[in-house]
Amino acid sequence: MRTGEDKLWAVVSGRPVLGITLEAVAAAGCFDLVVIAAPVARWEAIRAIAAEHQLANVVLLEGGERRQDSVAVAIDRCDGHAWISVHDAARPLTPPEVFRAVLDAARADGAATAGVPCVDTVKQVQHGRVAATLDRSSIIATQTPQSFDADLLRRAHLNAVARGISAGDDATLVEALGEPVTVVPGDPRNFKITIPQDLVLLRALLEEVR
Repeated sequence: MRTGEDKLWAVVSGRPVLGITLEAVAAAGCFDLVVIAAPVARWEAIRAIAAEHQLANVVLLEGGERRQDSVAVAIDRCDGHAWISVHDAARPLTPPEVFRAVLDAARADGAATAGVPCVDTVKQVQHGRVAATLDRSSIIATQTPQSFDADLLRRAHLNAVARGISAGDDATLVEALGEPVTVVPGDPRNFKITIPQDLVLLRALLEEVR
């Protein structure tokens, strides 16, 4: 997970967003190591949050300029682990069963991502004009977690460096190798905190389950 952005330290229902995310990771109960890329100035606070949720085996490291760089650094700290899951810390409401389902699918097929159906009509645009309307029945919006055979993920990142590939998620890097990625049903609650309105939605959902 990559952290450090101000949105992850916004307090919602008495807790920072990152704290809600780590609670979800702990609830999944399927990880024996948690590697978090974050600025050094945040490490003490992160350790305290991890301890609160009984996450004992936590490694903190400084991330890179891009998300992709941060994941590459984290992979190096996962030697000896056969399977790696990558998750955006800005997705605090990931249900435990989604973490487990994606990891199980990766163990069966090598690589897996969570995803939800695209409910909007999707159009391809060129020069400010609609070039095509895409068939949304074959389109999903991908989420994290994404899980991988560790060696496959390492090869994907090495290939990306060699070929100058930049991508917003790790599944894309695996696809660039020509390897398949299984899609596991995600969850609408598993949205990414990106804009201030997302914090309003997060607060409302947390209040709903109280």
